Order: sequence, then structure tokens, then C-alpha cells
Amino acid sequence: MNRHTLPWPQAWHQALYGPRGFYRSAEGPQGHFSTSVSGIPHANAVMARAVVALARRHGRSTVVDLGSGRGALIEQVARTAPDLRCIGVDIVPRPPSLLSDVGWWVGPGGAQLPPEIDTCTGTLVVAHEWLDVVPTTVARRDAAGVWRAGEVDVRTGQESFDTAVSEEERVWLETWTDADTIVAEVGLTREHALAELYGHLHESSVLVVDYGHVASQRPVEGSLVGYRQGEVQRPVPDGSMDLTAHVAMDALCASMGQDVLVRARQSEILGDLIGPAHVDQRWARSRPAAYLQQVAEHAAAHALSQRGGLGDFWWVLIEPPARLSR
Repeated sequence: MNRHTLPWPQAWHQALYGPRGFYRSAEGPQGHFSTSVSGIPHANAVMARAVVALARRHGRSTVVDLGSGRGALIEQVARTAPDLRCIGVDIVPRPPSLLSDVGWWVGPGGAQLPPEIDTCTGTLVVAHEWLDVVPTTVARRDAAGVWRAGEVDVRTGQESFDTAVSEEERVWLETWTDADTIVAEVGLTREHALAELYGHLHESSVLVVDYGHVASQRPVEGSLVGYRQGEVQRPVPDGSMDLTAHVAMDALCASMGQDVLVRARQSEILGDLIGPAHVDQRWARSRPAAYLQQVAEHAAAHALSQRGGLGDFWWVLIEPPARLSR
């Protein structure tokens, strides 16, 4: 292995969170791609309403947005529910324009957590598109059926698969992939990251919102891709692009056991939390500004709920069932 070739998890972490990492760029990730909370007009308002409804349903007085980007979602949560304590977390310093009522913690990035997470009590931690950018081992099955861990040239993206995966990774791959799978991102680092986060909290809930797959839908050639300036790219860990891979949602939920209360698609959960989008036509003349806001949020809710698109995102709520009866 030459000095430019690293195991995929190390190269991936360096490319996103290192001193010159992609997430430290001035424009941030929203300069390159759209998510449920960026790139779609008024989507933040819809998502914030859903987050607030979930926090209230489970008696949470604080909302922490883990992997907050530049704070778009958590700021909207604060505007929607000024009584909630709201905190954003990311690897960059507090954005200068962020609403003053919103707190801010600087974290190391990836699976690593800020020390302040230990103070969370009565909190809903929102992990929105966090786990898909927690680096994982990229494994390939060779002609003899042996799973081998990938290394990558950080300049070119050229991969090699020479070393057998660890025993723990082998067991995961044999459990959560089928015989047709050639390349897979091992979900263990995501599962460990979520368990670590959950273990630091007190009387709190974790909401995972992310795109992912279950065993019957896993792509046989893996899901790792790059995004740069709105375009899908061959993944090169040089810091110039986002690097992301689907979350193995079935394995993730199994790892958390009975503490998983909800596993649903975004298309299902939004309607449950905020109800059907409503536009009051009478406001077109009497309250035109409010009417236009309703129209915009109706369009955003539709986009966020579309199957085959953002509506396919998974929402996973984790909280010990015993706490609900208190």
C-alpha cells in the first residue's frame, strides 16, 4: 500500500471531516445537493413541524440536530416552537447568521460525538442524514467467495481488495447480504455509532432519518457514490465531493432491538405527524401572504412524501418502550 492508498473508512473520514474535508467547505453540503431540509423551498418548515410534533408527542423539551450542516432545520424548529431548547451540531463553527436562540456544539464529525452530548436529558436527537456519511468498510466478495476489505487511492479513487475482512465484518456480511451480492458497505460502524449516541443520552429519544435499504433491496454492486455540484460522481476521497452510502436499515434496527419504536417511510410518517397538507382557498383574497405560505408548504409536503424519491426515506425512532408509561 503506497502513501496515497488508505482503507476505505480512513480515506472516507479524511475526505469529509479532515482539515480540508468536504464538509468544511465554505458553501457546505447544500451547495452540492438537495436533501429533505435543503434545496426544496419551504421543506424546512414541513420537516420542522414534524420534528416538533414528535418531540411533543414524546415529552421532549430539547431538540438536538446532529449533523446540522449550517443549521437550516434546527433554526426552523426554533422558529416553529420557541419554547423548545434547540441545539445544532456540526464540525464547523457556529454559522454567523444562525438565530440567536439556537445553541451550537462543534463536534469531530462522522461517528464521533461532541462531549456536550452527555448533558442531554429529555431530548429528541435528530440524526438527519447522519449515518449515511459515517464511513464504513467497503467489502468485495472474491471468486472464491471470500469477503475482502477495500483500500482506495485518495487521488484517483482506484480500489484494491486484498485483505480479508475481520471476523465480525464477515459475520455481518453473511447475515445481511445474499449470495448474489458482490460489493457491500458493512453496516457495523453505523450500528456502533448509533448505539454510542444512544448510550450517552438520559430519558431521551433518537430519530434517525436517512435513505437506506433492507436485504431484499440491497444493490449487488454496493451503494457508495459521490456528489458534487448536483451530479452523481464516481467516489473519489479527495475532499472535493460528498461520499455517501445507503444505511442497512434492517440490520440497524435489529442492532437496537426492542428500543426501536417506529420504522416507517417518510411518506407514511409525515401524514401521521402533521396531517394532510391544507390550503384554505378563502385566504387567497383575505390573507394572501398566509395563503402563499400554505401553497408553498403543500408543494413541499408533496415533494417530501413522493414514493420513488424523498418519500422513501426511512424514519426510525429509538426509545425504550418502558419510558412511554412514565
